[in-house]
Amino acid sequence: QVQLVESGGELVQAGGSLTLSCEASGLTFSSYAMGWFRRAPGKEREFVAALSWDGNNIYYHDSVKGRFTISRDNAKNTVYLQMNSLKPEDTAIYYCAASSMASQVGVLEYQYSYWGQGTQVTVSS
Repeated sequence: QVQLVESGGELVQAGGSLTLSCEASGLTFSSYAMGWFRRAPGKEREFVAALSWDGNNIYYHDSVKGRFTISRDNAKNTVYLQMNSLKPEDTAIYYCAASSMASQVGVLEYQYSYWGQGTQVTVSS
């Protein structure tokens, strides 16, 4: 059974930093591209960042470029999202997802087969 478990979300002040983690089990982690999405209150879930199985292909939503960094450790079956210079508009539930299109960086939800339950990030002004 595939499981993706996010952690690291919390309340932080604007301008602060957080690192989210997502540990995967039940799949061959290095055979999957990984992505982060988020759902803000009252909004649709949106793409944040993704990277290929080897980390060589990375893509970010324009709203987080230069502030967020996605990375992975295949030995630990874990993907990370380092978030700096956080803004109140970054407040959302953050989800990690796994895509079998291992060498690509998908930005659409249908490209991902497995999803975590999410972790709440709240940025206060």
